[in-house]
Amino acid sequence: MNISAREIQKTYGKTTVLNQVSITCQAGEVVGLLGLNGAGKSTLFKILMGLVSPDHGEVVTSNPHKKQLGGIIEKPALYEYLNARDNLRIFAEIQGAASDSEALNAGLRRVGLDVHREDKVGNYSMGMKQRLAIAIALLNDPPFLVLDEPFSGLDPMGVIRLRNLILELAKEKGIGVLVSSHLVDEMIRTCDRIYVINRGEIIREDSPRVLVDQATRSYVLTGESLDQSEVLKGSGAHFQGNSARITDPHPNIGALLKELGAEGTTLYSCVPETDIKMLLHAGND
Repeated sequence: MNISAREIQKTYGKTTVLNQVSITCQAGEVVGLLGLNGAGKSTLFKILMGLVSPDHGEVVTSNPHKKQLGGIIEKPALYEYLNARDNLRIFAEIQGAASDSEALNAGLRRVGLDVHREDKVGNYSMGMKQRLAIAIALLNDPPFLVLDEPFSGLDPMGVIRLRNLILELAKEKGIGVLVSSHLVDEMIRTCDRIYVINRGEIIREDSPRVLVDQATRSYVLTGESLDQSEVLKGSGAHFQGNSARITDPHPNIGALLKELGAEGTTLYSCVPETDIKMLLHAGND
């Protein structure tokens, strides 16, 4: 079971927003669309959702489900003066989905929301609003879910919770998820495959591992007494507190870590710092 956009073309006036764009997503897969603001991500997702018609190309799915996909485009659209249950109930009635108490509770629990909370949604954090919007998108159990820039505006804990929810929906529920963002790090942590879009064109498709290697501009290491490490001093690292930043990426970070282990240096983490502009540059080479 899959959903595909095939050779999508969309022009507004003299501006080509999408040029022969093709992407696909399988059931249970998390597929990323990575690009800067204005690259065409939202327009493509609106076409997938049937909110905008393409000038050329088509959206094809192999599943004859009543509701092919649900989604959130740009930001959650909620009745902020109502509570979560009433929001879900109204949208369930609009979509012809079950709206009894049991169904509503199940929908809220599926996204990790408290079924007993009665205050208005306007009091919710952005992360909780995202979760409620996903519950609404999942009404009538669509096999695919589209999330447009879902990590924007979330605090670090909200990002982690949303990422875990996306992975749970894909890996445990078998839902295919298409997610767009300009945040390289989150896409690498979340997605099985990533399409990179630039100025309305898909310029590459790769695994997160390949992309993180090509988008890495530096590594940040944390550990004990890193400033005493001869290995790190020889790598040109910059030290601050318990951290060391290698600003010119080491040609073989794995070899560097082995050298640190042999030296007896205690490491807690090694985190790559990535830059989407490096991917866009590499895609045009």
